[in-house]
Amino acid sequence: MPPISGLYRGQDGESQLDLRVDVDGKRPTGRLSGDLFTTTGSTTAYHGSFVVHSTTRQGDRVEGQGAFTFAAPDRHVTVTITEDSATATVAGRTYGLHRASPYFRSVLLEQDSVAGAVPFVSYDTGALQGPPGRRTLTVAEAYAEAGVELRIAEPGVIPVDGAGQDLAWDDSELHNAMTQQFASFGDQAAWRVWLLVASKHVGGFRGIMFDYNDACQRQGAAVFYDAIKGESPQAQRAQLRTYVHELGHAFNLLHSWQKNLSRPPQPLGPHGGFGDLSWMNYVQNYQPGGERAYWQAFPFQFTDPELVHLRHGFFRDVVMGANAFGTGAAEIDPFEQPVSDRSGLLLEVRAKDFFEYGEPVVVELKLSYAGEPRTTHGHLHPDTEFTQVSITQPSGRTVLYRPMMRHCVDDSPEIRLDSGNPAMYRSAYIGHGRDGHYFQQPGDYQVRGQYIGADGSRIVSAPCLVRVRHPITTTDARVGELMLGEEQGKLFSLLGSDSPALRSGNEALEEVIERYGEHPLAVYARMVKGLNAEREFKDLGADKKLHVRPPDTGESIEQLGAVARQATVDNITLNMVMRRLARAVARRGDLDLAHGVLDDMVSTFAAKGINDIVLGRIRQQAELTKRALSAETS
Repeated sequence: MPPISGLYRGQDGESQLDLRVDVDGKRPTGRLSGDLFTTTGSTTAYHGSFVVHSTTRQGDRVEGQGAFTFAAPDRHVTVTITEDSATATVAGRTYGLHRASPYFRSVLLEQDSVAGAVPFVSYDTGALQGPPGRRTLTVAEAYAEAGVELRIAEPGVIPVDGAGQDLAWDDSELHNAMTQQFASFGDQAAWRVWLLVASKHVGGFRGIMFDYNDACQRQGAAVFYDAIKGESPQAQRAQLRTYVHELGHAFNLLHSWQKNLSRPPQPLGPHGGFGDLSWMNYVQNYQPGGERAYWQAFPFQFTDPELVHLRHGFFRDVVMGANAFGTGAAEIDPFEQPVSDRSGLLLEVRAKDFFEYGEPVVVELKLSYAGEPRTTHGHLHPDTEFTQVSITQPSGRTVLYRPMMRHCVDDSPEIRLDSGNPAMYRSAYIGHGRDGHYFQQPGDYQVRGQYIGADGSRIVSAPCLVRVRHPITTTDARVGELMLGEEQGKLFSLLGSDSPALRSGNEALEEVIERYGEHPLAVYARMVKGLNAEREFKDLGADKKLHVRPPDTGESIEQLGAVARQATVDNITLNMVMRRLARAVARRGDLDLAHGVLDDMVSTFAAKGINDIVLGRIRQQAELTKRALSAETS
């Protein structure tokens, strides 16, 4: 009898079964799993899922006890498959089956590329030294080996005529691009995903997976051609890995070192997950041996636990548009200090004394050394996920801050912490993420950070008190409400956007500026509007053409100038605002005044009494920015 593994479908009255049999063929996991749907009238709704982790097989019969997402009257699952017929008994019902596919799941991949960004085609795994098992892999074939069919839609090419010289994309533009371009984008669970092959990201990343805090989870990703392009075997290999990695996130696969943060938590592989030979690991962080050792041993496949998830994870935990990334990792235990810590690194989370109701919550992360100098990587911001932040809310519930966008980095520059560079700092907006607003209620919050060092060490901070005050006046309450809308939270995460999908959020911020412009929180609305106006904005219209809105220097100077004069935002954000303000002034044609803004920046921080090392860095930033603006306007 030929292999029986694959997808089967059956019907029993109004109940429909999608059954996955995985007991033979390539890399069998010895499991049965399935999803149940209920048809009423002309509609079909998801009912629940099950998986049988341990099966016995006798002849043409496979059976075992199932784990169900619902209260099943009978947990025993039996499947009988002969050459002529197939049946399954699940939750007390019997289904006649037909074999629908040799794959366990099928996903539509819709891919668009910006003109000039050449999509990856294939890689010969024997072109460079590595383990045995040579074959030519496309992205679709890499997933096919995991039992997942990628059906490729007709690819689209987006012309860049009139886009100007700046083809670097930021998170806001990418968010808008997916909501406008993804033909299958929708507020429902479905097996479809969108991939944009863009030129480059402003942060220099190789790829990014889009996450949202509404029902539209894990629907799209982008890869950046300028960071991975090339015809050499090394470049082709890196492209394959980047494409498969980013799409893996859309299937709800976490990075190898983050699986303990899923819900339910999954065990980490060797070396705290950095020892996984997986598409989902970072090549440069592989242990032991780094990138060279990774490629010599990597078999170009998912790990066994990842394979089980792709094939047999419960429907809503895998399908795009359903459960949030991390399989509902909303509640976690607070990070605990390790029993023994000889890393020589110290992590601090710092915040101002209190936040007003509705004020964007920004914390400062500081990584320093104790004793001997230390070398580690520079990924301290939680958006790159080597640093995680947990928030214990006034109710006692602890949640994980999960950024709206996931930035995947394939380069980890070394940072040496010593007497000349005793610490590195990052400012992080943690008020809003994929789960919505984290600080909606007044009260006391405890915030902890966890930094995963270059050697896999997990450095945990002491708790930081974040206090959100009750509104004092009716105006305070009204402004706070205007700041706490979901679209407003996205705009703060993205530092502004022209996206029509966020129109009501922009209108709320405009109301704050126009009606409550003297209120202290108006500075944040001005910052978002000013930063968005200062840059050009790329918009992929329904016509599949790239439209570019040029910078509005007048609007940006007005709004960012007000932010700089008030100087009430945190220091790192103020630094960024003043440099962007200088760029807007230079673009207006007044280079001397732009240089004056940068001189004012140095004076402002000197007056704050910050330490000499940090002030020296700010002076250096100011000089470098002056040179860049002079070159840009010459």
